[in-house]
Parts: sequence; structure tokens; C-alpha cells
Amino acid sequence: MNGANSITDILALNQDNLIAIALILVGAWLLIAANQRIFPWLASRVPNQHRNFFLAGEPVLRLLIIMVSVVLIVTRIIDPTFENLVVLLSATGLALGFAFKDYISSLLAGVVTLYELPYRPGDWIAVNGAYGKVRSIGTRAAEIVTLDDTVVVIPHLKLWDQLIYNGNDGSRNLMCIADFYLHPDHDAARVKQALYDVALTSAFLQIAQPIFVIVQEKPWGTHYRLKAYPIEPDQQLNFVTDMTVRGKARLASLDVRFAQLPVFPGQME
Repeated sequence: MNGANSITDILALNQDNLIAIALILVGAWLLIAANQRIFPWLASRVPNQHRNFFLAGEPVLRLLIIMVSVVLIVTRIIDPTFENLVVLLSATGLALGFAFKDYISSLLAGVVTLYELPYRPGDWIAVNGAYGKVRSIGTRAAEIVTLDDTVVVIPHLKLWDQLIYNGNDGSRNLMCIADFYLHPDHDAARVKQALYDVALTSAFLQIAQPIFVIVQEKPWGTHYRLKAYPIEPDQQLNFVTDMTVRGKARLASLDVRFAQLPVFPGQME
């Protein structure tokens, strides 16, 4: 290939290039650090309908910074001729293909994530049994914080073979459900109205969204599902607790009996 017979023949690692590479890496690190601060700062100061646009823009710009840095570094250490690029890409691709197959797949899935936006920072998602709020989206993985304040790292590779449940999909609307299991001998219309009033009078209720009371008859009794939306998705635990506590008190005042059958795994589904 016109003298370019090995990787060492096409690399140009002299002192000037090493200094330039170091400056590129430092510059990229500073830009990424500034990017991680500026976008959340802007998102906190724009109208709610534009907040998720700025949050989703942070990982996109980070990926662009990394890509530009890689191009600048590659052009510094090799002469970008066709023959040299073929040698370098062939050797690199062969090595990475075997050693980092899953890692590269996660990187590619990360690009798909930035394009399709199946989840964004601030979304509440469930993946492979883990449920939490998306804290950050990296080039390889996303980090979520669960309701128990545990950080879970989810590789973007899960996009290819896992179902991803998004509770609010970039909005402030996250449905919450409070469950009630009652003895079947009661006035269902009266109980339904009572539970509706419980949600309507909650301090956490987002009043612009609808309230639903779903009633299902089961072999063991009657299952009520009180569905409503909190003002902010982060209030979901407080909202469900409030509806449950006040709902039980309201039902007790109506002399409604709760289901007493022993519960086995899967019985209450």
C-alpha cells in the first residue's frame, strides 16, 4: 500500500502531535463539563414545554464534541490518505469487533437513543425490572435513580432486546395508581364516588388532568384502582400515599369491609 504496510508505519507520534492531542483532550473535557452544566441551567429557566428539549440536547452535544475530538486526534497522528485509513480502520475494526462487541453495540444504540428519544433526562422509565428517573444519558449507558434512591446503570444495548416503559415520555404527566381491595358486599357506585373525591381533594393533584376510578370484580372481592396525576412526577410516592391513607379513612367511614382472604403470589393480579 505504497509503503504503509503496518500500523507503526502510518502513526506520527512526535512531541508536537502529543502536545496537540493533550490540548484537544483537555479542551474536549472542558467543553463537556461546561455542556453538562449549561444545558440543565437553561432547562431550569425555560417554560416547561421546552425543558425536555434542552435536557435531551446535552447528550447530543456531548456526542458531537467526542466525535470532533476523535477526528482531530486521528488526523494528528496519521496522514489521512486512503491507504493509511484502510490499514488503520481494518486493524481497529477487527480488534474492536471481537473485544468490544457489546460495548460498540451499546454505543450504536446510544446514537439511536439520541435520535429516537425513547427516554430523556427527567423521564420515569422501567427497564428489565428497574424503575426510576433518568438522571443522565451517556454515549454507552443511561443512569436512572430508583424510588429507593439507588442509581442503576442501563446500557443502551437494552434497546435491542428489552421492553422500555416510559411513564411520562418527556412531559409532566405521570399517572399514579392507588389500589383498594374490598369485600364484594357494598354499594359500588357510592365507593367509586368516594374514591374520586379523595383524589380530587389531594394537595398533590394536577387538576388539569382527568381522574379515573376503575372497578373490577374478582373471585376474592372487588378491586378498585384510583388513577390520577400528580403536579410533578417526583411527587408520585407522596401522591399515592396520600390517596391510600385518605382513601382507607373514607372507606372506613362508609363501613366498607376490606378483602380478608390470604394473599398468595399472583393472586391479586
